[in-house]
Amino acid sequence: MRLFGLTTFERDLLLLSAASELDSAFAALIGKLNNDPQRQQPSFSLALAALPHAHWSALNPSGVLRRWKLLEVVNGATLTSSALKVDERVLHYLAGVNTLDARLLPLLEPIRGEVELVASQRGLVERIIASWSQRIPVLPVVQLLGVDREARRATALSATRAFSGDLHALNAALLPTNIADLENLATLLRREVALLNLALVIETDDLDATDNAKNGWLNAFLLRYSAPVMLSGLERQRVPHRTTLPLEVDKPTAHEQRELWRMHLGTDSEGVIEQMTTQFSLSAHGIRAIAQDTALERSGLWSSARAHARPKLDDLAQRLSTTAVWDDLILPDAQRRILVDITAHVKQRQTVYEQWGFASKGGRGLGISALFSGGSGTGKTTAAEILGRELELDVYRIDLSATVSKYIGETEKNLKRLFDAAEDGGVILLFDEADAIFGKRSEVKDSHDRYANMEVSYLLQRMESYRGLAILTTNLKTSIDTAFLRRIRFVVQFPFPDFEERELLWQRAFPAQTPTHNLEPRLLAQLQVSGGNIKNIALGAAFIAADAGEAVGMQHIYRASEAEYAKLEKQLTASETSGWLEQENS
Repeated sequence: MRLFGLTTFERDLLLLSAASELDSAFAALIGKLNNDPQRQQPSFSLALAALPHAHWSALNPSGVLRRWKLLEVVNGATLTSSALKVDERVLHYLAGVNTLDARLLPLLEPIRGEVELVASQRGLVERIIASWSQRIPVLPVVQLLGVDREARRATALSATRAFSGDLHALNAALLPTNIADLENLATLLRREVALLNLALVIETDDLDATDNAKNGWLNAFLLRYSAPVMLSGLERQRVPHRTTLPLEVDKPTAHEQRELWRMHLGTDSEGVIEQMTTQFSLSAHGIRAIAQDTALERSGLWSSARAHARPKLDDLAQRLSTTAVWDDLILPDAQRRILVDITAHVKQRQTVYEQWGFASKGGRGLGISALFSGGSGTGKTTAAEILGRELELDVYRIDLSATVSKYIGETEKNLKRLFDAAEDGGVILLFDEADAIFGKRSEVKDSHDRYANMEVSYLLQRMESYRGLAILTTNLKTSIDTAFLRRIRFVVQFPFPDFEERELLWQRAFPAQTPTHNLEPRLLAQLQVSGGNIKNIALGAAFIAADAGEAVGMQHIYRASEAEYAKLEKQLTASETSGWLEQENS
């Protein structure tokens, strides 16, 4: 009676229906009263005759019993002669078994486990508790926003436990898309609030903010669900007809991350802790998982932290191998020194920014960005791989031409998803084909130029605040406006290799275990091709020689060069191959 405000008659009617289910002797008595042994469920007419304080409104569709689906009217000849059946979930509750309605099990995920919140996040819990403690008919919808899904869940769970509640998550993408089912779901969930003290968090991570249809069904549900509810996702949802309380659930601050590492590793690992917090931005859940699963050695923690970030990025970008070494890159000394400087900036940013106070000068421009400019095959990607190996970081390649969308706002959304996913591990982001988004667009001639400038500004803004290293590559530096170049910290020009550099590339083209015969790098350097083409030709020649059962010779490289030139739509000239076959036959 207390949970649903039942009248005495409604309570007795519910118990009468339950008794016929729970007691076979009582069911037989009902059959006798109905003058039909097969009709062992009470009817409303029987209840009106047998129970005191009877009133017709008890069977009204908007009355408590039917509105909360406590009783079902089984179709009969008339309403009063129809059998009354207690809902199965309610029957179990009356029998002392209080478990979630089976119809909700496919939709809801119970959220349990330890709650580990830092001080900045505990303040959010207090705000939720204060909001839910208001004495108003419909409480605000709490919106938990941020990239750290585990922190959002922990915040929601902590607030729920303050009210001794049982938290369940509902994926917004699974909401029904018709009114009848939506109404039924809202009713069943509100009933669980009463029976099980259920608290609901609707997770919108898989919900596209531009999908008006799906967002419409979410709002339709919230309009029907008046119980306390939280929305949890990356982006704020527009909720008409309801007040909202938006809360940013940020990751722990750098200071809080250090304290978490100390709690799990102890104070004897200060050097390792400093390195971990400098490079990685992890949640409390992530730090606990890494500290528990690895040894205390720095290498184990570092490798585990790198692996922790990969699932978020592997679906968004291509992870590159980082096996390349400095000897694989043939570059003039000036460019090589810039690459060494880049590694120093990444390794020493904690010292310069925090200990030496440069961060206090302002947060803008603290991100480390670089532009690699040069023709195809000149070593831009190889340089990024070498930096990844040197810094012990993953390198992810993003094709900017595929990231840019013709739809307004989509490019920024794609970039946001990438940077948010990359923040955990501070990985190296290699944006290929920068010309797809950059260009001489500073003069706005039409709406396309205006939106292109917005996309460029957003990318540069994220690069400037990104805690890792972000690299742009372009085949043509002059296509990028100087106003944009000023916001990039390093610019490295990868020139087309000269004769001596091509000779060095040929000297290093074949692994030590590859059998070769009379190869002359100085003659091979006559080919007017980049390092990438040389790698392709060397590999092609190796396959040709292996198929012939021979060591790699000049004639195999000649055939592979013809194939590579055909791909480039170039003609292999006599001057480039002068002396090749003579060398082979000598």
